[in-house]
Amino acid sequence: MTESKRFQLGTVGALSLSVVSSVSIVICNKALITTLGFNFATTLTSWHLLVTFCSLHIALWMKFFEHKPFDRTAVIGFGVLNGISIGLLNLSLGFNSIGFYQMTKLAIIPCTVFLESLFLGKKFSRGIQMSLVILLLGVGIATVTDLQLNVLGSILSLLAVVTTCVAQIMTNTIQKKFMVSSTQLLYQSCPYQAMTLFIVGPFLDRLLTNQNVFAFKYTSQVLVFIVLSCLISVSVNFSTFLVIGKTSPVTYQVLGHLKTCLVLAFGYVLLHDPFSWRNIFGIVVAMVGMVLYSYYCILESQQKGSEALAQKSQAKEGESDPLMSVENGTEVLKDVVPKAPVWDSDKYSPVWNSDKYSGV
Repeated sequence: MTESKRFQLGTVGALSLSVVSSVSIVICNKALITTLGFNFATTLTSWHLLVTFCSLHIALWMKFFEHKPFDRTAVIGFGVLNGISIGLLNLSLGFNSIGFYQMTKLAIIPCTVFLESLFLGKKFSRGIQMSLVILLLGVGIATVTDLQLNVLGSILSLLAVVTTCVAQIMTNTIQKKFMVSSTQLLYQSCPYQAMTLFIVGPFLDRLLTNQNVFAFKYTSQVLVFIVLSCLISVSVNFSTFLVIGKTSPVTYQVLGHLKTCLVLAFGYVLLHDPFSWRNIFGIVVAMVGMVLYSYYCILESQQKGSEALAQKSQAKEGESDPLMSVENGTEVLKDVVPKAPVWDSDKYSPVWNSDKYSGV
């Protein structure tokens, strides 16, 4: 199996794991919050991250992955920023209507595209842009109902969008810059994310629910769902870092909207949530946008692969043809040796860096 095929299989596996685990945890948390009345979302997220760190520490002890320390300042800043973005998203939900909160989530994709284009010089083709517009339109039709605006809620939403975009872009760039895997990055940043949310979580939850998380009556049923939610969160957190590292923050957000559509469908089928033709139409439009996005992403990936292959073949031709070196100015064979011409392969053979011509 070639390296590109292994990468594609790994990407498909990461996307599938992310969808299954995310939909599962939404259904579990919905039962925990709606049915059992445990409304402390921020504190629950801090427990998720703590359990994730403990699980990864056990995996490290069992040598499933290698610990690779890197810039501690970057790790701490990244972990704290992730924790803040989660807290701001929860505050945005608390101080806005559900419709405006959904609009906030929709705004993450165009904001990510803008930031990556402005600061990272990333180019998005017309096909990608068109598919994203169709996707956002469909999700908006399916999920956005009421739009009630207020100044504080709007400010919190703006901060939530910006911090979420920056955190997800950093998830991708840190893995590439420091050559660390998604597991290594998650392991090192988890304690700082958990610490941030564990400190601010009870205060935020009290502000939003007017209840104390430590005074809540923890029945055996509540504890079972909390443990189940924490166990599923290990897969959610791992797959999140894996997907962003293997693809891009925009692709991860597209995947997130696919999860939204699936949650709506599962809610209707399993929980008999109210469903209308508007929801169905919106989901269909969103799915068309996702299919188009996948098509254009695959098309661009194939084009880049063809360009990389062409560069490699040119490199090999230059390696086998000494005249290529003469044309490139690497060697001058005429009048170099005053006596009988002798070809010293070690001295005159051109050196080609395969990484330079791999198109990566």
